[in-house]
Amino acid sequence: MPMNLTDPIFHDEAKATAHIEAQRWNGEPSCPHCGSLAVRKMAGKTQAGMFLCNDCRDKFTVRTGTVMERSHVPLHKWLLATHIMAASKKGMSASQMARMLGVTYKTAWFLCHRIREAMEGAGPQGPMGGHNEVVEVDETYVGGKAKNRATRKPAKKKAVVALVQRDGHARSFHVANVNAKDVRALVVTHIDRASVLMTDESPIYTRMGKEFTNHYAVNHSAKEFVTYGGFKHSNTAENFFSIFKRGVIGTYHHMSEAHLGRYCAEFDLRYNTRDMSDAERAAAILKGGEGRRLTYRRIDKLAA
Repeated sequence: MPMNLTDPIFHDEAKATAHIEAQRWNGEPSCPHCGSLAVRKMAGKTQAGMFLCNDCRDKFTVRTGTVMERSHVPLHKWLLATHIMAASKKGMSASQMARMLGVTYKTAWFLCHRIREAMEGAGPQGPMGGHNEVVEVDETYVGGKAKNRATRKPAKKKAVVALVQRDGHARSFHVANVNAKDVRALVVTHIDRASVLMTDESPIYTRMGKEFTNHYAVNHSAKEFVTYGGFKHSNTAENFFSIFKRGVIGTYHHMSEAHLGRYCAEFDLRYNTRDMSDAERAAAILKGGEGRRLTYRRIDKLAA
């Protein structure tokens, strides 16, 4: 089902609130503080959308306990931003989001990062692969090109490692250094050792490959790309990177190293939900935002 920008949930705050409440609680609101179902909706204009828990006596709204908590952005704009990011294959820049929502760049930037935090929460859990399942592992570098900078050198490129199961899910991570120690920690944590590991000829995979059922390495330097009747290749991971890099080049242009992990979660989510409609993907993102918070409070101010 395609996104319809004329839908009232994107323009009417009451309808947006009712939509999110229905998705989160399905008619049975529960207290995010104590989990009690003994709650009641409060009356009055000043208490719009507010619930009171009869057990712990705490007040809450549908925002409480989600990435939307303590945000002053209207819920209909939250919904619109979530649907836009769910439907944008190569991402949506904060500048464009600010223009579409009618908010400041700072608000749009923070909003987008909170949605990426929800995307990370919506990702699949547990190890990838399994018996006779093939998981491809590859690395790439993202960043600007020197030829595109007239006066100064571009920022240092950042490394991203992707784990992609054939006909399955993908998980990508920013790593400070592409070496056997750092990459192995990701590989053995997220991939079932009963899987078949597929990599390129990089020596960092040689030793860790012995920990899996089988390990095949594609020798790209020898112009080897697909062998064994189409079985031996790392094209699935490279296809994932092709979309990721189009997002970097065409949409974001620059990704801060401090937030690169969230951009990875964004592209992971869209890849992993590629068989869903935009509406289903947006609903999954809203669900992933439950129980997660993203704040940028300075530690020195908190300690003061």
